[in-house]
Amino acid sequence: MNADLSPLTARVALDAAAFGYDQLYSYAVGAPLAETLRPGMRAAVPFGMGNRRRIAMVLSVSREPAPEGITLKPVAALLDAEPVLTAELLMLVEWLHAHTFCTWYDAVRAVLPGGMQLRLEERYVPLDPPVGVSLTQQEQNLLHMLKMAKSVQERDALLQNEGDAEKQKLTASLVQKGCLLAVSEGKQLVGDSTKRMVRLSAAFLSDETAFRPTPKQTAAVNVLREHEALAVKECAYLAGVTEVVVNNLVKAGIAEFYTAELLRVPRDAQATVSPEDTVLSAQQQAAYDAAAEQILAGKAAAFLLYGVTGSGKTAVFEQLIALTLKQKRQVLLLIPEISLTPQVVQYFQSRFGNKVALIHSGLSLRQRFDTDKLIRRGEISIVIGTRSAVFAPLPDIGLIILDEEGEHSYKSEQSPRYHAAEVARARAKYHNAVLMLASATPSLESRYLAERGVYRLLTMTQRYNQAPLPQVTIVDMNEERMNGNGGPFSETLATALYDNLQRGEQSILLLNRRGYHTLLQCTKCYEPVYCPNCSVPMTYHKTNGSLLCHYCGHVQPPVTKCPKCGNDRLRQMGFGTQKLEEELQALLPDARILRMDADTTMTRTAYETGFRAFANHEYDILCGTQMIGKGLDFPNVTLVGVVSVDKALFAGDYRSYERTFSLVTQVVGRGGRGKTPGRAVLQTYMPEHYVLNLAAQQDYDRFYAEELAMRRALMFPPVCDLCVIGFAGVFEEKVRIAADRFTEILRDTANRMQLRLPLRVLGPVEAGYGRLNGKYRRRLLLKCKNTAEMRRFIRSLLEQAYADKAFSGISVFADMNGDCGV
Repeated sequence: MNADLSPLTARVALDAAAFGYDQLYSYAVGAPLAETLRPGMRAAVPFGMGNRRRIAMVLSVSREPAPEGITLKPVAALLDAEPVLTAELLMLVEWLHAHTFCTWYDAVRAVLPGGMQLRLEERYVPLDPPVGVSLTQQEQNLLHMLKMAKSVQERDALLQNEGDAEKQKLTASLVQKGCLLAVSEGKQLVGDSTKRMVRLSAAFLSDETAFRPTPKQTAAVNVLREHEALAVKECAYLAGVTEVVVNNLVKAGIAEFYTAELLRVPRDAQATVSPEDTVLSAQQQAAYDAAAEQILAGKAAAFLLYGVTGSGKTAVFEQLIALTLKQKRQVLLLIPEISLTPQVVQYFQSRFGNKVALIHSGLSLRQRFDTDKLIRRGEISIVIGTRSAVFAPLPDIGLIILDEEGEHSYKSEQSPRYHAAEVARARAKYHNAVLMLASATPSLESRYLAERGVYRLLTMTQRYNQAPLPQVTIVDMNEERMNGNGGPFSETLATALYDNLQRGEQSILLLNRRGYHTLLQCTKCYEPVYCPNCSVPMTYHKTNGSLLCHYCGHVQPPVTKCPKCGNDRLRQMGFGTQKLEEELQALLPDARILRMDADTTMTRTAYETGFRAFANHEYDILCGTQMIGKGLDFPNVTLVGVVSVDKALFAGDYRSYERTFSLVTQVVGRGGRGKTPGRAVLQTYMPEHYVLNLAAQQDYDRFYAEELAMRRALMFPPVCDLCVIGFAGVFEEKVRIAADRFTEILRDTANRMQLRLPLRVLGPVEAGYGRLNGKYRRRLLLKCKNTAEMRRFIRSLLEQAYADKAFSGISVFADMNGDCGV
């Protein structure tokens, strides 16, 4: 058969497909759908022996004939009127599937704009029996009742057959005999929001003499002249009449109703500052010139901007964004934490107004739906957001920026386990755009790639306007304890806080632990009180008087006896941000204290409200967890205190030193960003530790050299790649057996394939936390090179595992360069 005359075939990704049978499936496209079906649209398809309808994403359409002897099932229905995924987003689906060991539809779900999820609804339409088809009496009765139904809802109720095997059999028989037609519809969980409005009609405006409104109607007409269009209630209220009067205006042809779009995202931002007024320093200008050259040339390029805290990286972003917009292209700006969005969005909206949109997980589905709609309509030129915003459907990206690129929050911990920087690199290549990674503490991987020429390194070693970096004092808490000070504040920090308060200057205190006490411990057997679902000690929260697990969310009243030995003497140990706030208030009774952690920022507006109040000097001291440690700019902050950070050095992950150095360096850099020099106090029980000393000196280059030498000696990223294979299940022994079995599969497959790729296997061992959320966990680490061949090898191992009975009830995942310590 001529290929041009062959019927259309759609290749689809199936929703909710388990890893064991996840693949692209081919379906025939019948004549009714051939004209409208396109890649990027969702469809309902029959699947399995029972041909149950499933949602699927069409990834490609071709005229490739089916293999000989195979009859393809037809696509049952289209669920979208237009493609919801662009050609680029479809490319990213394939990229995610190839790079992250996820299922096809997991990749689809990641790139699908928020708020566009569908629920498949299947309805049956009764038809006259075909000629020659005989029905049983029961079938005739059911078909008659369906035809007599007065509404769709009544018909659906008659066909409700959950748990009724007899009715299920009856319905299936009528479908098979052609008496019931199955119709699939995709019901979108979120839709457009509209409002009924009223305005003067064109006929009235062109010839008012042809109409004779009553006095009350005239009042409403005058209001509509002034406001052009109003909601019916608003018009009636402003005119001092009832809604009946407004309705009669419409009946008389004087006014008309129309439906207006109601957006659920704010669209009132005004540009009040011109980017042209920004003056760059010599180092800023050099960084700008390097990236601007590539933007103007329209060539793909990648830069790593390493600038000390306060060096003015945001001003460089601003100028590059302005240049990109002049080229009629769009910009994607990623930030690591939701807590940073209020300040960043306010800064860029003040310069670019309503061209700026925000995307992050804290928005409602309705807000994300409207934001996506504005992007597709071309009303948005700058998208700012956290990790998921990397998939924003901008049609012509000219610049992608990852601020604080070393943050681990850019790495997804759920399938698909992608890193935003890698996705951004793929998008920049697709669009011939400039990619700029920026940080005062770049990740070792990025700095290493810069040294190898993958990124071009740009440096800014001085603060803007030559402001000095904060002077850091390291306080040995061992001496404080020997001198009888058992509180959370050293004498040095307490004095500095008091002096700052007297001068009217603000302070920031970092303690990366929530709650009041970090654990409850038995005085006899020394066992902490563990969460019943996790191998994690529970934290006491004074605000609700409960013990809380920060991993699974389990809450319970404080225990009075040790669950292990029965001893009734328990001691509270450690302290978190709740106790820090309490102790701080006791130390400085007149201080206005703002605490910001996961417990105080549960509402959508909590970040914006809190940071705005602190910026307006409504508070003297801001204390909290790492969410206050990076990216924030408060010119009146002149003192930063790191209350305790030692535990982070021993988190059980090879990145522990890097993350601790980054956190301390960044939080110290929050001080002295205005006219007054800043200072910082770093409290520690390990004052000689080189990581803390280098962080205090803000010496990233020396830290990078030391850490890279250690990673090279131990063979950890960035000198190799590390793939984590995870196993989890309810029964500990089954998890152990599955992990051991996977190791056997790996060894046998490598020998059978005569694998010549570099590979070193560590484990399997118990994960850092051996049990979370009621599931036991083990890890297998593969030191390897992240190549296409290695990824195919690992995927083949996962496919074999899911086909093996030893893995029944066990979840298995692979994560390239993921965390290996938790």
